[in-house]
Amino acid sequence: MRIAGNRSRPDFATLAGLLLAACGMLGGFLLEGGSPYAILGLSAALIVFGGCIGATLVAHPAGEVMSALRALRFVFGERSGECEPLVEEIMSLSRQSRKSGLVSLEDEANRISEPLLRKGITLAVDGVEPKTIRAILETEIEVESRHMERDAQVLESAGGFAPTIGIIGAVLGLIITMGRIDDTKLVGRGIAAAFVATIYGVGIANLFLLPAAAKLRSHAGRARERMELILLGSLSLAEALNPNLLRDKIECFITRKTDSSGAARPLAAPGRIGA
Repeated sequence: MRIAGNRSRPDFATLAGLLLAACGMLGGFLLEGGSPYAILGLSAALIVFGGCIGATLVAHPAGEVMSALRALRFVFGERSGECEPLVEEIMSLSRQSRKSGLVSLEDEANRISEPLLRKGITLAVDGVEPKTIRAILETEIEVESRHMERDAQVLESAGGFAPTIGIIGAVLGLIITMGRIDDTKLVGRGIAAAFVATIYGVGIANLFLLPAAAKLRSHAGRARERMELILLGSLSLAEALNPNLLRDKIECFITRKTDSSGAARPLAAPGRIGA
């Protein structure tokens, strides 16, 4: 299960960060008289990227690696999964249940796009006991959280392998270079080329793989927060909790906004939530 409502929108911060890091390092290299052609190496790229992918496949099942690759869309596209619209939707369902009865939510449940919320409402409408609803939804939350954590672990593993494989590439280059030690011009050029693999390994690990793993964990934390909100809302509906009490319970999930002075603005007034 993947949490719906988390549609991806372009994350310009990630793109800007990658561009800034690349331009900063390349700019510093060029300022010192370096040539961009000096850090281009097909053989080095083949060693680092091929070795890194191979080592990751050894460390993780192919299915987990493919799942992590698919999850990269959340690195370049920020999930639009804010809790505020979900809070309003739950409050609306609560008021309808209070007014027309829990059974009136049966048709509404079929129109809910969030799978976990749809399941929670359906279970409540079917008369399932709250403790059973909690057990079912908590199991789904735990399974989904583990899936998201595994995606981050795969990228983190690749980030750990890449620098070491870069060093291996450098050593292989030095072995070839030392075999031509009689030609001093080739030795100098070969040593410089050998360290390109190290740059690739350290660069891909610290500029992309490890930061991407951290961003996936950040997304996972926000997704879990949404799922916990759904759990709380579903249980409150099953227990026929008063909408005013429900509002007080889920108000903490609403992101506090700040004004221009940096001071936190109060949350929406009680009567306006879900209005």
